[in-house]
Amino acid sequence: MAFNVRVLHIPGCSNVAGTVALVSEISDDFGLTSGLQVIEVRDQERAESLQFLGSPTVQINGQDIDPAVRNSSTFGFF
Repeated sequence: MAFNVRVLHIPGCSNVAGTVALVSEISDDFGLTSGLQVIEVRDQERAESLQFLGSPTVQINGQDIDPAVRNSSTFGFF
């Protein structure tokens, strides 16, 4: 099964490397094919267009992995 996975982050985020490694490991463990994109968010406009909720944000097929925030509209560059 194929998934499009995005890891969104602000410049200098100390958690992005670990998050990318974890996403890659989980994909491998489950035999999933993922089109992994690591995207740096540098401004409010980009944050809103990507539905960026904080650094890092992980999305699968355009949807946040945290069900509790999927209806949030408080996107922002922090």
